[in-house]
Amino acid sequence: MNRREDIGLLLLRVVLGLVFLVHGWSKFQGGIDKTVGFFAMLGLPGILAYIVAVIELVGGLLMILGLGTRVIGALFALVMLGAIFTAKLSAGFLGGYELDLILLAASICLLLAGSTMWACDSLFRRKNT
Repeated sequence: MNRREDIGLLLLRVVLGLVFLVHGWSKFQGGIDKTVGFFAMLGLPGILAYIVAVIELVGGLLMILGLGTRVIGALFALVMLGAIFTAKLSAGFLGGYELDLILLAASICLLLAGSTMWACDSLFRRKNT
């Protein structure tokens, strides 16, 4: 991978992590009960609201730090698929699921490619001697 690709993936990783971190934070800051109620309105179990909020909050921070980028990318992709198919699809593309689709694509990109530049994961890799 060349330096430009590394910088691009770093930018994608940090921005994606920030977006999810803020979304997770807002679920707790605004009162997780509101999110639980929204999930219930969609016919989803309330515990799922807690799981999604923690994935977004903790996963966002880990993504920014570059810890478990591929695993967090997979979790974010699952969250986005859930959001699209339970809450956003019926609203259509514009004003509905377009943002979620971009977040899904970015999550899958990081799941497949990873992002090693300035990633804390590199502290735990074995060096070839």
